[in-house]
Amino acid sequence: MSTGVRCMLMRGGTSKGAYLLAGDLPSDPGERDDLLLRAMGTPDPRQIDGIGGAHPLTSKVAVVSRSADPDADVDYLFLQLGVAEPTVSDRQNCGNLLAGVGPFAVERGLVEAGGERTSVRIRMVNSGSVATATFPTPGGAVRYAGDTAISGVPGTAAPVVLDFAETEGSACGALLPTGRLRDLIDGVEVTCVDNGMPVVVAAAADLGVTGYEGPDELGALGDRVQELRLRAGELMGLGDVTAASVPKTTLVAPPRDGGTICTRTFIPVRVHTSIGVLGAVSVATAVLLDGAVGHDLAELPPPGAPLGIEHPTGRLDVAVELDGTAVRRAGVVRTARKLFDGTVFPRSGP
Repeated sequence: MSTGVRCMLMRGGTSKGAYLLAGDLPSDPGERDDLLLRAMGTPDPRQIDGIGGAHPLTSKVAVVSRSADPDADVDYLFLQLGVAEPTVSDRQNCGNLLAGVGPFAVERGLVEAGGERTSVRIRMVNSGSVATATFPTPGGAVRYAGDTAISGVPGTAAPVVLDFAETEGSACGALLPTGRLRDLIDGVEVTCVDNGMPVVVAAAADLGVTGYEGPDELGALGDRVQELRLRAGELMGLGDVTAASVPKTTLVAPPRDGGTICTRTFIPVRVHTSIGVLGAVSVATAVLLDGAVGHDLAELPPPGAPLGIEHPTGRLDVAVELDGTAVRRAGVVRTARKLFDGTVFPRSGP
């Protein structure tokens, strides 16, 4: 790969990743993954010989192509790369990188800009579900500057509105994968939910913490959380999730900053500095369900109003519409920004 690979580095929501066209990568998944690991600098805790940022939130890849699905404009395959370990997982979506897919598709000519604002229908290959991203394109070009602020990102940028259709293509195939509102795992009551992201919701108090601690303070819970999610993964039909990045585990507590619920999320055992978009959608859905873990802790807004999901660096507002236990739609506002566009040169050798 002495000539390198065309690549755009983008911040999507509170994550950062490499965006590449599927046609610029090897068609064989094994060869593709090997190339991406070498480009990212994995395995190495510092990712010093690649473009990764030494953290799961910055070791991400979006592979984009035109879609053959009549209900979508582009396909988006999300790949979560390990940092210290040479792993590549396609078992989850990423709603943060999703925020950059529409702008990237316009930048690469996969979708033509549609006036002052452009909407791009995106099939999330990992789950088969479709999301629509709408963002400003004045003069036929993507505009990244704007006055929308999101927690966990300094400054402001142009809004990217993400609208999610019903989650028939969720990883678990059901909103409540175990068929129950609550399950008891190792003495802890949990709600296993999948509205775009498989999540195990547990009350922080049941694990002996308040749920208001900072990420560094919760590191000691890693082993307990891993045991919990391994059992939950089996109950959710995901099989052995030892090496998988899903399900995530979210601890919930009553809100204390004017939101609906306070959260601390493990990804899968390292504590998130905020919360993933689809993880927040799943948690918001759970707390709306009477009888689910977190419902009794939440301060629910009036019907139709967004739910404020508090996290360590602020809050994420999520709109969820339910019909009983069926999801009608979900939506969230994110931002994205192009950081550089050029060529990445993967290291040679293993």
